[in-house]
Amino acid sequence: MSVTMRRKSSGQAFDLQRYLAQQTSAVDRALDRLLPPASAKPPTIHKAMRYSLFAGGKRLRPALCLAAAEACGGKIADAMPLACAVECIHTYSLIHDDLPAMDDDDLRRGKPTNHKVFGEGIAILAGDALLTEAFAIACRWEGVGNWQREIIVELTEASGSRQLIAGQVADLEGEGKDISAAQLRYIHERKTSALLRCSTRLGGMSANCNPRQFQALSDFGYNVGLAFQIIDDILDVTQTSEQLGKTAGKDTAAQKATYPKIVGMEKSRKIAAQLTERAFRALDVFKGSASALAALAEYLLKRDK
Repeated sequence: MSVTMRRKSSGQAFDLQRYLAQQTSAVDRALDRLLPPASAKPPTIHKAMRYSLFAGGKRLRPALCLAAAEACGGKIADAMPLACAVECIHTYSLIHDDLPAMDDDDLRRGKPTNHKVFGEGIAILAGDALLTEAFAIACRWEGVGNWQREIIVELTEASGSRQLIAGQVADLEGEGKDISAAQLRYIHERKTSALLRCSTRLGGMSANCNPRQFQALSDFGYNVGLAFQIIDDILDVTQTSEQLGKTAGKDTAAQKATYPKIVGMEKSRKIAAQLTERAFRALDVFKGSASALAALAEYLLKRDK
């Protein structure tokens, strides 16, 4: 069964563009409220933090968090701080990823990267500050249920040396080397999938989800995360820098292992579709209350930037 057939068979019409616009606006307002103002001393660091945080990102991770909360019958207001915490971690990772010592990129979201505007030192500190703010926001969370400790553990593990940072390390060490598909999957699981899975799990936690729902959100986030990175690998080859809002072809230039390089373009697309189908199957637990999550999964598979 193809992804398209599965979505149509649900009989549900979902306006994803409207949903994303509404959630992005709400997340931006919340981030503006939760983060120190640009005028707070020292202003340079707060301007640098906000420069990258409000550079026009799609807010996909917060959207997944909020949609997961809704699927479990939760409230957007309860999930919002956790959605913002995830976005702070994601933005920190992008700032550091773009540094000369890492991917050495000049363009992100169609704008000069943080270190190009503020210098390498301030960019490093802006990333550090956003990571710290993420945990401050999560620690102040006052939602329902008994998930407070688990929320902090979830954020810590997803962004730590065994997940997000582990993926970045393995990615750096794999440059210019012939690595296996299993090794590449290890990188993608940690560098990308871990934080996407964290997003859906946090949404469930904010809604005091039951164990079955939590497992379903974990499976959904894991598979969507892997599919997301495979599509990213494909777009790096097929799209221009103007289309992507970041430097195209940088993976090839850095001699990085990618799915198209290892298994080919056609098989890469097939694997991404299979992973997305597994994500859809995980949503069966919610019996029709996860339309937003399903629409987001399909969008991530079919995106062109």
